[in-house]
Amino acid sequence: MLYLLHRGNHPDLNYTGSQSPIVHLVADLHEVVRWAEAQGVRWAFSDRNAGTRYACFYKDLTRLDQIDWGAVAARDFRDPLVKEGKQAEFLVHTAFPWSLVRWIGTCDRRTAERAMQALDGANHQPLVSVEAEWYY
Repeated sequence: MLYLLHRGNHPDLNYTGSQSPIVHLVADLHEVVRWAEAQGVRWAFSDRNAGTRYACFYKDLTRLDQIDWGAVAARDFRDPLVKEGKQAEFLVHTAFPWSLVRWIGTCDRRTAERAMQALDGANHQPLVSVEAEWYY
């Protein structure tokens, strides 16, 4: 999705702005799973886009080997298999608590500053940093 926003030319998207205002919210997988299980909240991960009819879903962290980690890390995903694998997802049902967000990655300094301003005075303040390599 981020790549589509970067290109700004997909016919099904109304948004045509840059990827600069998009932020990445990072949480610790194991911490999230512990929280979800303690709260009785369902969670799962998929091996590709969860919206596809043929995605496989898992609720066992020992099955993380089912994700194509090479595809997830790839910067060139023209190959259809890489493109599918890159879209693996971790899902939490209904809501995700802000308190579990540990880190906010931004495209540039301007967005990082805006994120820090938005957090000013908040009880929970994750680390904010520029992570340009996460963007296109």
